[in-house]
Amino acid sequence: MPNKYIILRLISNIEGYLNDLKRVDEITFNEFIEDIIKQRFIERTLHIIIESVLDIMHHIISDLKLREPDSYADAFKVLFENKIISENTRNNGKLMAQFRNRLVHYYEKNEPEIIFGILKKHLNDIWVFINDVKKFAGTE
Repeated sequence: MPNKYIILRLISNIEGYLNDLKRVDEITFNEFIEDIIKQRFIERTLHIIIESVLDIMHHIISDLKLREPDSYADAFKVLFENKIISENTRNNGKLMAQFRNRLVHYYEKNEPEIIFGILKKHLNDIWVFINDVKKFAGTE
């Protein structure tokens, strides 16, 4: 069984980062576009959150000796296959992994509309992931 304390520490980190983003949740798109510091803060905080989500998944996969995922998106599928996360979380996770790859590898210029859209519409996806993992770990 995965170490609950590691999972809870990582979840606590994610919750802290999500709370940090509350500082800018009233920002308008125009304010976002005009303030490079806020853009970088939001972009980097989203990146750290996603990396923490990936850390949780790989901890669970490793400790349970589940099938080795061939990508970050596949790690969400592995957790779904083992009934650790919901199908909705798996689908959202695939998008998270794609976004993470765009941030890290600069496949394309990171479009402000996408980053702003995640801030405004998709932070709940992270909370759903957290709740799925807490249920699995019995720490709810």
